[in-house]
Amino acid sequence: MELLKKTATQQHEALINKEVSAKELVQASIERIEKLDNTLGAFNSTTFDFALETAKKVDEKIAKNEKIPPLAGIPLALKDNMNLKGAKTTCSSKILENFISPYDATITTKLKQNLVPILGKTNLDEFAMGSSNENSAFKPVKNPYNLSKVPGGSSGGSAACVASSEVTLSLGSDTGGSIRLPASFCGITGFKPTYGRVSRYGLVAFASSLDQIGPFARSIEDTAYLYEAIAGYDEKDSTSLKLEVGDVSGNIKKDIKGLKVGVIKELMTEGVSDDVKTSIENAIKTFEKLGATIKEISLPLLKHSIGVYYIVATAEASSNLARFDGVRYGYRAQNCENLLDMYCKTRAQGFGPEVKRRIMLGTYALSSGYYDAYYKKAQQLRRLIANDFIEAFKEVDILVSPTCPTTAFDLNSKADNPLEMYLTDIATISSNLVGAPALSMPVGFDKDSMPVGLQVIAKPLDEITLLKSAYNLEQELQVYNSRPNI
Repeated sequence: MELLKKTATQQHEALINKEVSAKELVQASIERIEKLDNTLGAFNSTTFDFALETAKKVDEKIAKNEKIPPLAGIPLALKDNMNLKGAKTTCSSKILENFISPYDATITTKLKQNLVPILGKTNLDEFAMGSSNENSAFKPVKNPYNLSKVPGGSSGGSAACVASSEVTLSLGSDTGGSIRLPASFCGITGFKPTYGRVSRYGLVAFASSLDQIGPFARSIEDTAYLYEAIAGYDEKDSTSLKLEVGDVSGNIKKDIKGLKVGVIKELMTEGVSDDVKTSIENAIKTFEKLGATIKEISLPLLKHSIGVYYIVATAEASSNLARFDGVRYGYRAQNCENLLDMYCKTRAQGFGPEVKRRIMLGTYALSSGYYDAYYKKAQQLRRLIANDFIEAFKEVDILVSPTCPTTAFDLNSKADNPLEMYLTDIATISSNLVGAPALSMPVGFDKDSMPVGLQVIAKPLDEITLLKSAYNLEQELQVYNSRPNI
């Protein structure tokens, strides 16, 4: 159990020093999942046989004294909207409940090349639509720090399984904060790279201009290694960037003297809880102690980001989810009178309430007579919000804010109030709208011992500065070493 609580970097050292085998490490994760997950609900399905096969290959290489990649043999889980050939990809939806993926996502192929054991597919808000992981068609995920609270969403399962030491690493997808919010609520690191840095081929689309795959880990160093493993150009993704990723892990340990840190004024005002504000202010002072300069930055159009996001995201979701009609794959309603009746009943029975809500909102925004008034205006305002960020990054190297105005809230406390739920994304949405890299890292705890997350944002393509600043802060604060008592 103590080995499972270690970071991937520490586990790698144990593997190459032959203190433990990859098989033993994976087997320990399997036993932990079997013990905890009926309570936690982090996994939709498991792929233990595949993980053990991968571990065997790693052990064979180590036995021959061959060099292994940094993450070889390290237990990992995939969010259940990413394809792993031969395994279920359900998106936590009834409409895909029994769908078996016929191919690998690009990130899955890269993980296999790096000999990373994939132990299963994690629970999420249905089709990644939600902020609490209560919208899963199968079961809610619970927060490892307090089982009566949400883990955040939509990648709640991916965050919870890392925080609870079921696995060491995981991957999530982030459309409006779906990696960073659960990372904040579960006290781990969650990283959304620049849009286009990681291929989306094999990721079930929610909002194509916003979606991005990224890592969950217990440390910034682990985050950097996993990012390097999955990033890079992919000809199968038309939005993939044909640019070198660079040596990220080799540069994060440099000091940050002279770094210019911008504190986002609009995200440090009303609505932020006292406990969250205290931890964030302490993190800002620590940046200053490390040699950074601090400056307050105003992003005046940030207040419009939620409105823009929920027009753009729902419009794209309406288009992307049109493929789920019962004809080619997935759930099909029975006893239908004709083709149109089959379409209607399949989608009515197969989709959950939040997905239906967003499809209807998006269809309305794209409909004749409303396109210019809603979707077009939202895209214009999106450009203006991006301009605000461009101006801000002329003055500072990174921007910081709370990841969320509060810590994790109680299960079912916001389930009947969609607007209140949407407001939990106020701090995270803007970086998706502008395509900038952003992460959440643990920087403290509230009075109830629930984790507080700091969000760090950098200019597009500047992942090295982002991760370097976060690494220096992490090493000074040492909050990342904390684990839930579960």
